Amino acid sequence: MKQGIHPENYRLVAFKDMSNDEIFITKSTVNTKETIDVEGTEYPLVKLEISRTSHPFYTGKTKLIDSAGRIDKFKNKYAKFKKK
Repeated sequence: MKQGIHPENYRLVAFKDMSNDEIFITKSTVNTKETIDVEGTEYPLVKLEISRTSHPFYTGKTKLIDSAGRIDKFKNKYAKFKKK
C-alpha cells in the first residue's frame, strides 16, 4: 500500500436506513452534523435512503420505495397524455 494517501481519521459511525429504520455501525471518515444514541453510546449519524437491509437485490423482495413523492410527480406530469 502506498504510504500517506489513506485517511487517518477513521471512527465509528452509525448509518440509518430511513426506509426501515435499521441502524448499523461501522468505521468511516464521513463528515456528519447529526448524532444518534445507540445502546447508550453517541455516534455520528449518516441517513441512507436504501441499504443492504432494504435493497431488493439483497432482500429478494420487490418493494416500492417512493422517496420525495417521485412517483406521484411523474404521474401528474404525464397524466395529460393518458388515453381516454
